Amino acid sequence: MESLTRRAELFPGAGSEQRFTGPATGDERPLLAAVLAAQRRTLELKCAGLGSELSRRSVEPSTLSLLGLVRHLADVERRWFRSVMAGQDAPPRFSSAAAPDGDFEGAGDGPEAVAEAWEAWRDEVAFAERFAAEAPDLDVEGDDGWRGTVSLRWVLIHMVEEYARHNGHADLLRERIDGAVGV
Repeated sequence: MESLTRRAELFPGAGSEQRFTGPATGDERPLLAAVLAAQRRTLELKCAGLGSELSRRSVEPSTLSLLGLVRHLADVERRWFRSVMAGQDAPPRFSSAAAPDGDFEGAGDGPEAVAEAWEAWRDEVAFAERFAAEAPDLDVEGDDGWRGTVSLRWVLIHMVEEYARHNGHADLLRERIDGAVGV
């Protein structure tokens, strides 16, 4: 008799079990950093082993794709950590006033587009991790045109929310590409 399993077991692949190895108790900064890191690793895991398939769209008329999510999250990381928190003049890499949805609509399907998106995302994640680790505390503030004054604490929580939401999209997109399911 075949053993039945839940539809949403751990997503298969290298690193799946290591996503949630951060602390579950203790100080706030390491907890927030670990939860955000797990969400970032989840995005990588959902995209693992794919090349040009990353640009496959969900269903018309949506422009949502895994590659679009990588590009979007690179821009989101850049906005909150470089522009808002660090005060740098750092315009988005993939969207603009002329193409506000360029992160999704401009997600091409060639290997160069995939490499560019991952390089941008990794650069922005590395900056964000350094910024969060080196900040004197979680009460460091930045100014944002949308929210006004925000703390690093709020940005970290918002980023967990942003990734969790988009990782749900990534679940469905990956299943559409090759049937892979899991959490």
